[in-house]
Order: sequence, then C-alpha cells, then structure tokens
Amino acid sequence: MKLMPCPMNGPRNISEFICGGEVEQMPDPVNASDHEWADYLFIENNLKGVVREWWMHVPTSYWFIAERNTETEEIIKTYPASELYRQRIEFNK
Repeated sequence: MKLMPCPMNGPRNISEFICGGEVEQMPDPVNASDHEWADYLFIENNLKGVVREWWMHVPTSYWFIAERNTETEEIIKTYPASELYRQRIEFNK
C-alpha cells in the first residue's frame, strides 16, 4: 500500500487523493487575455523530475501542495498551500 503524507490528516492511502495539476503562477485576474487564462487552466508542462502539484485529500476536500518526482513517483514533500500563498484572491468584487 502506497501512502501519501497529508499535511492535515497524516499518512493516508494514495487512493484517497486526486492530483489537481501543476502549481503555476496565476495570471493577473484583471488584465489577462483569454489566451493567457486558457493556457493557465488547460496546458501542463509535463516536466520530468521534481515538480510542485496541487493535490486534494478527497474525504476531507483538503487541498495542499506536493513536491513529487514524476520519473520515480517519489513524493518528496507535502505542505499547506499557505506556505506559498500568503493571501487569498477574491474574484467576486
């Protein structure tokens, strides 16, 4: 059984998680073009090696970041998104 260390729930079976894609810099919500938004939402770099990815623990809907080696599938580190993102972005202003 392969385990993933969830920052909130501790080590859990990998089947309890889904990957939400690569962590990337979000375009400016006010000034980005449709092309920039589409690229951000739908295009993945699919790099070999260590990447940062969004992961969700499905039973609790908890989103966090994992650093994972895409060649070996090794999970190097997991941590709350608040370690990278210090403030929340509100879109409904």
